[in-house]
This record gives sequence, structure tokens and C-alpha cells, in this order.
Amino acid sequence: MGLLTLSIHVDAPPERVFAAATDIPRAAERIRGITGIRMQTDGPVGVGTVWRETRVMFGKEHTETLEITAFDPPRSYSVGCDSCGVLWDSRFEFVPENGGTRVDLVMRSTPRTLWARVMGAVTTPLFRKALMRCIAEDLEDIKRHAEGAAPEPAPA
Repeated sequence: MGLLTLSIHVDAPPERVFAAATDIPRAAERIRGITGIRMQTDGPVGVGTVWRETRVMFGKEHTETLEITAFDPPRSYSVGCDSCGVLWDSRFEFVPENGGTRVDLVMRSTPRTLWARVMGAVTTPLFRKALMRCIAEDLEDIKRHAEGAAPEPAPA
């Protein structure tokens, strides 16, 4: 899959948007695509925070273990995940812009196994589109929360 990028503008200051995006323990309450969060580490969110996140993709529940690998409030943070032979690195940047914040997401995927490379070549077009839709929905939910609105109910 390689590289995915997405940006969104939020009518709130970077500090509020960063706080909304990094409130991992309550993410399932605010992001419709997440059905469950189970924290694996204690203490405040920062480098080394690990959690198990469950969401529905392609009609089935999937759970992945994620870890914050970089944390620079309120400017940026990165999340890493090793799933199905692919290393994922997602970097979120919060840039002051037009009286609010531009959130830039850069997601890199690196297949580590032959199986992951072969499956990636076959499934990338379908998976890329679904993943972009999922990420865009997550960012919209973070935007809604940071701007002070309640999230809409999850689609049935």
C-alpha cells in the first residue's frame, strides 16, 4: 500500500484538537468506527502507551495492538502497529491554520513478509479505498469532538 495522506481543517486550536485525538482511553466513545479500547499500559498517554483497539472492517470485528512511538504535544504524535506481516506507521501533525488547526495524517505501510507483499499486490486497490474512508470518518469524528459537537450515531 505504501503511503496514504489525508488532511482536515478543524475550527479549534491545536491544543484542543491534539487532546481530542490523543484521548485514547475514551476513543470508542468519540470515534464511531471504534467498538472497543482496552488499555495495555497505565498512566498518561505518551510514548510507550499501548492499547488494543477493536473496530469493524469489511463486516467483521478486528482487534489490533497499537503503540504511541512519538509524542510532541500539541504538534504531533505517531502510532505504530505490526499487523499481518505489515508494519504500519501513522503520523498525525497539528498545524495552526486559518484560526483553527489543519490535521495532517501520513500513514506508511511496509510489508515484512512475502505473504504480505503478495496479498498487498492483490488487495491494495480495495483495501486502500476502504482504509481511506475509515480514516476520513475517524478524522471527522475527532473534528466534531474538538469543535464541541457530539458524535453522530454509528452507521447500522
